[in-house]
Amino acid sequence: MDIYVDIKALNNSGDGSQTSPFGTISQAAKIAKPGDTVHVAPGIYREQVEPANGGTEDAPVTYVSDEPLGATITGAEQITSWERYDGNVWVAKLDNSFFGDFNPFTTFVYGDWYFAGKTKHVACVYINDRRLYEAASFDEVIKAEIYPCSWVPEESKYKWFAEQDGSKTVIYANFGSLDPNAELAEINVRRRCFFPAETGRNYITVRGFKVCKAATNWAPPAAFQEGMIGPHWSKGWVIEDCEIYFSKCAGISVGKYLDPENDHFFTYKHTKSPTQMERDAVCRGQYHGWLKENIGSHIIRRNNIHHCEQGGIIGRMGAVFSTIEDNHIHHINNMMELGGAEVAGIKIHAAIDVLMRRNHIHHSVMGIWTDWEAQGTRITQNLLHDNQRPDFAKPLRGGMGSEDIFVEVGHGPTLIDNNILLSDATLRIATQGVAMVHNLICGAFTSVGAGTDWRYTPYHFPHRTEVMGFMTILHGDDRFYNNIFFQKFPKASLVSRFDDGRIEVEERVVGTHVWDQYPEYDEWIGWFDMDTDTPDMMKLFKGHESHLPVWIDGNAYFGGAQRFAKEKNYLLDEKSEVYANIREEGDKAYLDTNIASFLGDFTGSMIDTNVLGQVFEPSQRFEDRDGKDIVFDTDYFGNKRTAVIPGPFADPNVEGKNVVL
Repeated sequence: MDIYVDIKALNNSGDGSQTSPFGTISQAAKIAKPGDTVHVAPGIYREQVEPANGGTEDAPVTYVSDEPLGATITGAEQITSWERYDGNVWVAKLDNSFFGDFNPFTTFVYGDWYFAGKTKHVACVYINDRRLYEAASFDEVIKAEIYPCSWVPEESKYKWFAEQDGSKTVIYANFGSLDPNAELAEINVRRRCFFPAETGRNYITVRGFKVCKAATNWAPPAAFQEGMIGPHWSKGWVIEDCEIYFSKCAGISVGKYLDPENDHFFTYKHTKSPTQMERDAVCRGQYHGWLKENIGSHIIRRNNIHHCEQGGIIGRMGAVFSTIEDNHIHHINNMMELGGAEVAGIKIHAAIDVLMRRNHIHHSVMGIWTDWEAQGTRITQNLLHDNQRPDFAKPLRGGMGSEDIFVEVGHGPTLIDNNILLSDATLRIATQGVAMVHNLICGAFTSVGAGTDWRYTPYHFPHRTEVMGFMTILHGDDRFYNNIFFQKFPKASLVSRFDDGRIEVEERVVGTHVWDQYPEYDEWIGWFDMDTDTPDMMKLFKGHESHLPVWIDGNAYFGGAQRFAKEKNYLLDEKSEVYANIREEGDKAYLDTNIASFLGDFTGSMIDTNVLGQVFEPSQRFEDRDGKDIVFDTDYFGNKRTAVIPGPFADPNVEGKNVVL
């Protein structure tokens, strides 16, 4: 059945037919059944849509904006009752009943793994689709000074501050020279935009909407994870061709359900560590139906996701077996008002058999962060660049470091292949079981072998969610084949000094040299005296606790990048003047590089699943999620390789070629 919605419908009294449409999407969402399509006419829909029913695999419920990006679902309301207070500062006084049972201006962003202090609210004020910064006092609104942590400092002069006065919320805002009553001035009112109230609303497709301006709260892994849009612990959603922006925290959530017994447990009870509560979340999740048959298998594709302050796409456990492809994700956490361990363009815990391909991610605090259980995860054919803090921006207390990819405390297999990685830190690798094949790598590896030895994390039966075991991170078990390493940025270590006196120092020398002290396989297996039938357990203790082996071969190094000392087949060129730069023109990006010109006749060998082998703890191969072998004979563009040259391109003549989606 086709159901019709048009914001221009009189009195919301229609019956959903084409001649008498509903006036709100929520009316349609109450009655839509499997196989139905909800057609939404252009307009601004100021509502929180909570689909009452899901569909089936063969008959999903589909919500479509009939004009692509013509229908906007927003969590904001326009305010036209501003009064000039002083100069550029205006004031609006709203009765608290205006907000119903949820007032964003009295609700703080806070929770587990949030490090920036309980100072910011989930509210926001907007003027003509520009966000204002929250001030700590009324005086800051008047002064309109630049916020030193912002990545867009000029915008940070425009601020708001709110306080309670009896039964009213009083909002002061500095709009610069603009009159908010003559412009589009809005404030956050609703928590979410399109999100079921109940779990298990499976097989829903959302296509072609703008989704924006919701008062989402912090979404860590052992808590209810809300986003402006998301499936809420369901299966088989498709979110496609949407523009998703201006979430206070998360844009899309494919994450965790509400478990009252493990919801910000550390924040409010303190008695168990947040890491322990994550382990609990994994095991409790299985009790609550976390199985391949019930959860995940979503498709998130061709979306423009930007200007969200926690993450573009986030999720704990709910993203399993999903595909995230062809999205443009950019300018995440650039306001630098929020800081904690959940900030990235894509932040997925338990990315089991999650495929992330052909995404363009840039100007974000972090590009892709796979945390815990990145098992069967594949990150392929993505373009990542400028995911680094600008030199002029001061580090935020509680803020995260920046890199294109962060793989944390997992056991693998995590496969990163045929990507273009151009930020000054390529991979934070506080993990094991990673394979990097045929990438262009212009940044350093950081956190190699550091800081996670105490983090006992789960691993799973291959291609399933059932827990197979728990183990700490030994580090190693990594493979690096046929990559190009280029020292694009200075080699000097990055030193970040924070207001609390903390100092962080990160590696900035590009290359595989950071594994020089790791064993190769023959050395490692020799520690175990495999020829005896009566092994001495105490004698083997060193082997059981030491780093795992690494396999590194066929890589090319330019501009001072340094190789693994034991690598046998490699190209090292420290003299040639090479470059690799992204040139953006409108919605297109181009790679300007001459690196391929200096590869000469150097070749590697064809890599496949058999060469990569299996990772140590889960004994799982680097294979497709259907269990089939992978042969790396296809490049970034999908072209077939003939000669096996390092890097993501089969054709060495790629100078100036379009490399974006």
